[in-house]
Amino acid sequence: MSSSAIWSVDDHLADILASIRPLDPIELQLLDAQGCVLVEDVTVPVALPPFDNSSMDGYAVRVADVQGATEEFPAVLTVIGDVAAGGDPLPLVGPGQAARIMTGAPLPPGAEAVVPVEWTDGGSGSGPAAAMRPAGRSPEDASGEVRIHRPAAAGAHIRPRGSDVKAGDLALARGTVLGPPQLGLLAAIGRGTVRVRPRPRVVVLSTGSELVQPGESLGEGRIYDSNSFALAAAARDAGALAYRVGAVTDDADTLRSTIEDQLIRADLLVTTGGVSVGAYDVVKEALSAPGPPAGGAAQDDGTGDGTGCGTGGEVTDGGEIPGIGGGIDFRTLAMQPGKPQGFGAVGPDHTPLLALPGNPVSSYVSFELFVRPAIRTLMGLTDVHRPVVRAVLKADEPLTSPPGRRQFLRGAYDPEAGTVTPVGGSGSHLIAALAHADCLIVVPEAQTSAEPGAEVEVVLLG
Repeated sequence: MSSSAIWSVDDHLADILASIRPLDPIELQLLDAQGCVLVEDVTVPVALPPFDNSSMDGYAVRVADVQGATEEFPAVLTVIGDVAAGGDPLPLVGPGQAARIMTGAPLPPGAEAVVPVEWTDGGSGSGPAAAMRPAGRSPEDASGEVRIHRPAAAGAHIRPRGSDVKAGDLALARGTVLGPPQLGLLAAIGRGTVRVRPRPRVVVLSTGSELVQPGESLGEGRIYDSNSFALAAAARDAGALAYRVGAVTDDADTLRSTIEDQLIRADLLVTTGGVSVGAYDVVKEALSAPGPPAGGAAQDDGTGDGTGCGTGGEVTDGGEIPGIGGGIDFRTLAMQPGKPQGFGAVGPDHTPLLALPGNPVSSYVSFELFVRPAIRTLMGLTDVHRPVVRAVLKADEPLTSPPGRRQFLRGAYDPEAGTVTPVGGSGSHLIAALAHADCLIVVPEAQTSAEPGAEVEVVLLG
């Protein structure tokens, strides 16, 4: 089945996003939640730090005891013991006394400030110390005397309790993507698990009997399979767990069987190749559902008001595909590259499937425009699109574009100069140029050219 009308880029994307729902939340261990999106606000149960502690290695002292201290006339204090992070019960610092203290250790009672070891003789009786000697090799340093060469104000080199966050503060808001710093904060406030939407599982299949896996010998008329690697990497970059399937030959039954096998681990399926009008376009052959419509027909006017998929990705405008059910609507889009596209759902869980063109640039541009937003929607994010900026076109000649199509050209963006320079030509096979581009230059449907010096829309890819 196919929609005979030409779809706009915006209508096709709107149809996809209207049919995809965020994945159900689950409770995960912290490291398993990396890259996932929080579904609830997390508040702080205990203050951070939970007690006043030292920010330096040095000596915990009373302010009055070090007032006016100089190198010529140091304050001489009695050392009453060591205070280490997680150590023994804290000593009471009285008048004329000091306690050796390590970074992160709790401030002992009676102390009002910490004097860095570099401001003292380190208990050696000689000049300024560079560092403390290890407690195990010099236990005598926890007693005796220390000479302090500089005064310290109240609170000096002390991290007050709650100076990072206070109990009841909002630690992380729902919708936050959990990276290393966020996971560290959750661990610091005692959370062992967290409720998130899981990372979507995306299965990428490339099709074509001519495709050879990298590392194998390249026979006559064969090419290496690059699309599945690029798209699997792009899915990971978008936040998904990506599974790459080796190239499937141009056989409809084999493709249907492969898709059926992959459904168990897929929240989203992406195919590349076989969606145009050729005699060997296997994806179109395998995934076009036969028979009369089983539900309400998709609107045919290209407005996108009637979708090819129902809630949760369920296809409603065609019969069932043998073996995998569902059906894919193959469409012609008013864009270049990437004119042929397919979208629908397959399998008992109505797993969304996006069928992309096979040319490397076409497939990657299609991924950025349609698949990446679908992945981000499954994750539960609200901002699902790449950033878009305006830039001045820096080129030797005008860019040309077919009338009535939205053109996406590869470019290099200079944020400091506010300019963008085309990289390579408009051919959909120019993968080398794509590898050196960091953005897409957009020429709208109503324009057939963009002059050097004109302001153009730029989609940032990095």
